[in-house]
Formats: sequence, structure tokens, C-alpha cells
Amino acid sequence: MRGFNGLLIALALAFIALVSVTLARAQSPGDVLAKFTTDDFSDTAEAVEALAASGDKMAAPIIFALQDGRLLFDAKSKTVFIKDASGAILDAATGQPVTAAPAELETVGINNRLRRAIEAALGTLTLLAPEPQKRLEAALAVYKSRDEKALPALDTAIAKETNANIKRALLEARAAVIVLSADAPEAARLDAVGVIRARGDQEALSLLSSLPADAPPALAKAAASAIKAIQGQLEIWNGVQNAWYGLSLGSVLLLAAIGLAITFGVMGIINMAHGEMVMIGAYVTFMVQEVIRTRYPGLFDYSLLMAVPLAFLVAGAIGIAIERGIIRFLYGRPLETLLATWGLSLILQQAVRTAFGSSNKEVGAPSWMSGAFEVGHLNITYGRLWIICFTLIVFVALLAMLRFTRLGLEMRAVTQNRAMAAAMGIRTARIDALTFGLGSGIAGIAGVALSQIDNVSPNLGQGYIIDSFMVVVFGGVGNLWGTLVGAFTLGIANKFLEPYAGAVLGKIAILVLIILFIQKRPRGMFALKGRAVEA
Repeated sequence: MRGFNGLLIALALAFIALVSVTLARAQSPGDVLAKFTTDDFSDTAEAVEALAASGDKMAAPIIFALQDGRLLFDAKSKTVFIKDASGAILDAATGQPVTAAPAELETVGINNRLRRAIEAALGTLTLLAPEPQKRLEAALAVYKSRDEKALPALDTAIAKETNANIKRALLEARAAVIVLSADAPEAARLDAVGVIRARGDQEALSLLSSLPADAPPALAKAAASAIKAIQGQLEIWNGVQNAWYGLSLGSVLLLAAIGLAITFGVMGIINMAHGEMVMIGAYVTFMVQEVIRTRYPGLFDYSLLMAVPLAFLVAGAIGIAIERGIIRFLYGRPLETLLATWGLSLILQQAVRTAFGSSNKEVGAPSWMSGAFEVGHLNITYGRLWIICFTLIVFVALLAMLRFTRLGLEMRAVTQNRAMAAAMGIRTARIDALTFGLGSGIAGIAGVALSQIDNVSPNLGQGYIIDSFMVVVFGGVGNLWGTLVGAFTLGIANKFLEPYAGAVLGKIAILVLIILFIQKRPRGMFALKGRAVEA
């Protein structure tokens, strides 16, 4: 009897082992891959799910190939292949190159539902990847897919994760899955709402807003409270973002206006060709990059640094030539100066069209100006950040030059009292030429920066000349600090008005406000005092 019982137990164990082996074979990579060859979306979805759960080393490459349209199959032999980046054909089951692939291979098709399943599967597969960036991307993918099947992998990844940022992303992904799961306990769903609320971005708002109408009352109330809190936070961050955009626009206006503050504010010359000096600086940048691209491609990241002094010298030299050839005969005659420089601007534009053509020119951004980063919910691009820093450097350098150099001292002396400066031996004609050249050179430097955010074309300067005059007049004619404050004030005000009035009406509103302000303070915010006003 004992022998018979032992035999029954042995048979039962053998049967269990046989069933296990059979099930394992049923889920072997070969059987799973066969589902891809049916070219049926349901079978493909089942295959993706089975691969994600299998842990097979080829699971990730196969699913990535499916996502990129590189997963191929042969309908006759029921075999699946991967096409790698070089075009080679690999066996999907082993990853080994295939020497003689079938002649007619078809691509495994996917639809939108499959794309979501693929993202969820890839997220599950890479939650435990050794690379931190892959784990973070996996957590974000699960957050978007909200696939309940990823919960076990998420729990395992959370327990093992040591990086604080990645762990927070994993917890948010888990909360996103649980908050929409009708099977999860209500207490767990309430905790998940708190996690999503702490995330506080637009995606969190969309997730909480997608709760079904039949959600438990307590959960609906918590979600509504979280939505209200997130909306308040987003309003604040939206204001901060507008202020940042305003500072960015203000830096552009300051760059374009700072040279005009010298020629118009200090010298009293209405230079309508100032925008063309900006345009010349942008074209100098284009020419520098063209030389580097064709002869020294390894120096491309330094192209802007090389273009800055060249743009200053070229635009400054043209400015000196303009002052010596035209402006010096028109001092004290503002209307004639305006008409002469306006005609000169048309000549310079046509000269550039003749030399370079009328189409926009490509000016690339170096690697250190590419990309962006986030501070809270504030998105900051490196390009705009560097332009703001560059603008402030130029401003400080100009102030230091006017304050501590002989040329700056002579410029201030001629501005305050030309006759006395001449009596003291200062060559006023030379100072006039150098001052106009300095203002034009700074406009050329502005063109280097503007080439990174605007189209480089013969009309580039026309878009900034009116705004530059507005900044100089609003800040105070002849006052560089007024130009700084005026540029940033107008930039921020413009960005806060645009969402409500639109771009065109926003500019009109700014212009009206400036007119009303000038009625009260004709000399601007920071008016010059003393002999400079009397001169």
C-alpha cells in the first residue's frame, strides 16, 4: 500500500513537472514570436505583453524594433527578424546575424493601442536597468501608460532605487496607476491623489481630471481639491514663466538699443540705419560659421566667440565711415540726419541682398547653447540664458569703458560741453567718429546674439529699430541705466499683455502707455541732470 501511495505521489509530481514544462514551452520565445507573424493587432499585443513578462534578453530589442518599424517577419516560415541600424538582418530569437534572409519580408504593423502597450512594456522592462537615465525614462513611460501590469515591477524598482529623483518618478508612476484602478483600495487611491498633487504639473492636472464619474465621493472630493491647488500653482508658475520670457525679450531689446543709446542718447543723432548695423553683425556671424564649416569643422563650438570681435570691428568700421562721410555734415539738423540715415539703411539692405541674396541664411547654435533645463515648472533654454548673460556683460563692459578709460572720459566731456572740451585740447571730431563707431560696433555684437533667435536676412534690423527707439526714449535719453531698466520693463510688460491682447494689440498697448508716460515725464524714467541737459 505504501509503495502504491509513493507511486501515486511520484506520478503526481511528474505530471506537475510535465505541465510546467509544457506551459514554459508555450511561452517560449519561439511561440511568442510566432504571434507576430499573424500580422494581427491582438496577437501582436499578446506577444508584447508576454515578452515583457518573460524577462528574456531579446525582449527589449524586439519591442524596440517593433516600435521603430524594424521588426520583420516571413509569413511562409513563421520566423521573425530584426533590422538593425546598419541594415543587417538579425534572427529575433537569438540576435544573431542571418546570412540568407527570406526575399520577401513584411513589417509587423502597429496601431495607436499597440503603441501605448509598447510604451508600457518598455517601461516595465527598463525599470531595473543599470543606467539611471533609462530607469527615469521607464518611470515616465509607465506614468503615461498607467498600465496595471507594471505594478509588480514598480514595487520592486521602488524598493531597490537609491536615486531620489528617480524614486520620486517611480512613486508618481505607481500613483498614476493606482489612482485610476477601480480594484485598488480607496485609502491607497487617496494616498495616490496626494502624490499626484505634489507633482503639480499639467500632466498631473490632466490625470486627476480623467477620474471616472462613478469614483467614490471621498476620492472625487480629494481630486477636486488637488485640481484646484494645482491650478493655483500653475498660475503662479505661468506668471514666473512670463516674467522669464519678458527678461529674455528685454535682453534682446537691450542689446539692440544699447548702441542706439550712445548714438541717439549721447550724440543726439537719429540714426535710422542702426538696425542695419545689427544686420551686418548677424551676417558676419554667418560668414564666420561658413568658413568654419568648410575648413575647420572642429571649431564650430567657438564660432560665436570668434564672431563677436569681428562683428564689433566690421560694424564699428562701417559706423566710423558713415559718421565721417555723412553724419558730420549734418550735426544740429535732426530732420536731414533722419532722412539721410533712412536712405542709407535702404542702400545697406540692398547691398546685402546683392551680395548674399534675399533668402534667410542658416546660423547654427553651438552645443553649449543647445538644450534646456527646468527649475520647478520653469523651462529655461540655454540659448536665452546665455543671451541674457552676454547682454549684461556687454552692458557692464560699456559702463566700465565710459567710466574708467580715456576715451570714455573724453566722450563724456564732449557730451557735456563741446566748446570747453575743445578748448582743453580734446579733438572733438575724432571723439564723434569713435563714439558713433562704438555705438555701431555694439549693434554688430547685438547681431551676433540675434542670429541665434531670429532669421538672418536683409530685413533683420528693421524689426528692432522702432523698439530700440522706444526703449531709449522711455528709459531716458542718454542714460544707460535708463536703457537697461526700460528694456526689461518693456519686455516683461509685453509678455504679460500678449496672452490677453495678442502680439499686435500688445505692442500697440505698450506704445500708448509710453506716449502717456512721456506726457508726464518728457525726459524718460532716468533723465540726465546738470550740464548734459543744458548742452
